[in-house]
Amino acid sequence: MTCKNCDARLRTDFLYCPACGAKVIRNRITVKNLWVDFLERYFNLDNTFIRTFVHLFTKPEVVIEGYLQGIRRKYLNPISYIGIALTLSGIIVFLMARSIDFMQFDVFDTGAQTVYQEKLMGFILDYQALIFLVYIPLMAISGWLCFDEKKYNFAERMIIFMYALAHFSLFIFIPSVLLLLIIPEHYITFSLIASLSMIVYSTYVIIRISGSKGKALIGRLFVFYVILFILYLFTSVLIPVIMLLTGEVTLQDFVPPQN
Repeated sequence: MTCKNCDARLRTDFLYCPACGAKVIRNRITVKNLWVDFLERYFNLDNTFIRTFVHLFTKPEVVIEGYLQGIRRKYLNPISYIGIALTLSGIIVFLMARSIDFMQFDVFDTGAQTVYQEKLMGFILDYQALIFLVYIPLMAISGWLCFDEKKYNFAERMIIFMYALAHFSLFIFIPSVLLLLIIPEHYITFSLIASLSMIVYSTYVIIRISGSKGKALIGRLFVFYVILFILYLFTSVLIPVIMLLTGEVTLQDFVPPQN
């Protein structure tokens, strides 16, 4: 018999192709073996997804720098990892769309909730995957000094923050689902707290990977967040400008409703 992926000759007792590493498939696709394949691929204790998820908490430098240095099979690659995160975020978007009427956008109880805020949330729901991906290069740009000791280029810094953002997205998936199902009116507040938690986790990843120590590391982290804050403000201004230019909102939508 031959491998269906690379056409290499196989012995009948082979479970995996020695040439390309692909699993030898002998049975027709059924619901049962689809389910088994899914469980083995993502939730087997020996598999790369669980290992990647756990080790990005305990030793993110091993996962991320291992990939940068050429280790490709021990951990899930960043493209696959962020693909899973984006897939699951689609569930969050679906639940948010169903619960949007219950959400409280006026988090600080100022009484100034505007039509724009509601339309902005709809815009974010429509383009959440793109917005999520945009923050990866923004963080990679901001982190140029944090990894100066390691001499990481832009693409390598992209990998670092691709892992970090995907991991955090996966971490808050279950709490987000529970909150949207039980108390959706508090989801906006939860999102703000989650954003702060993401900053904490990103700082943790930078500390574990950066070659800087002490005051030099603190200074680099300060520069990182200053640059990121500036880029975040620019992006935050750009979104309503785009919405105005495309007719998604009008200037009247920014006016708070009169009591």
